[in-house]
Amino acid sequence: MHSSRLKQVRKGLVIGLFVLWTVVPIIFMISSSFKGTGDIFTLPAIGDWWGLMKFLFFFSASLTQFKEIFLHGPFLAHLLHSFVATALSVIISVPVGLAAAYALSRARIPGKKHLYFWVISTRMAPPIAVMVPLYVMWQTFGILHSMVGLVLAYVTFNLPFSIWLMRGFIDAIPSELEEAAYVDGKSRIGAFIDVVFPLIRPGVGATVILCSMFAWNDYLFALILGGGRTKTLPIGIGELASATSILWGQIMAGGLVMIIPMVVLGLIIRKSLVTGLTMGAMRG
Repeated sequence: MHSSRLKQVRKGLVIGLFVLWTVVPIIFMISSSFKGTGDIFTLPAIGDWWGLMKFLFFFSASLTQFKEIFLHGPFLAHLLHSFVATALSVIISVPVGLAAAYALSRARIPGKKHLYFWVISTRMAPPIAVMVPLYVMWQTFGILHSMVGLVLAYVTFNLPFSIWLMRGFIDAIPSELEEAAYVDGKSRIGAFIDVVFPLIRPGVGATVILCSMFAWNDYLFALILGGGRTKTLPIGIGELASATSILWGQIMAGGLVMIIPMVVLGLIIRKSLVTGLTMGAMRG
């Protein structure tokens, strides 16, 4: 009895430390984004718990930081660029990846295992390792510092991941279900749409979320392959810190704006995300 209670206490401490480690910075960012610049670092004394509560939760809220980033800078354009680049990369990567994953799972292709390994090996390389070749290629094709080049860069890294993830979901679906659909007169495309896709929809949702997160949070591709006309949110927020000043309030407000779309998207398809990741875990 004593040992089980000790385990519960340890578990509670671990969970508490994890929540403290992950939630407090987010609370600090949210509260700081609604404060004036001078109020952000008016930290309470160590041990002043009521002062800490007032610092994090009970303060005079202001929209000054949001007005600064949206009205006195190109932040809105950066937000639009992030939306466009993320949406286009997902629109291309997920359907094409789904078709390729289905072909690798069901079709009889010579050397299919080697092809599949080659596809996923392209995603294993860190982005910085391929940055110089991509830069030279994009410059040669005339798409450097353009939205087309940025979207293609995201697709280059999202597509192998999409193929790898969704092929596992398709492999988990028995092919006998499709054969039964063939007997009922369905074509291969019809069997895929009516039988396979409804079963892997949670996996597709999980793929959409993960690909969106990569494109939305990317900094390296946008910094090197993007340009003045295609600056995304991470680049715009990074430019708020310079050698002469660091606009912490605007950085906090920009960070809050940046995390909201991914949180909303996750809440919208949270059931599909959890089910899809569970499918992947069961398959593994």
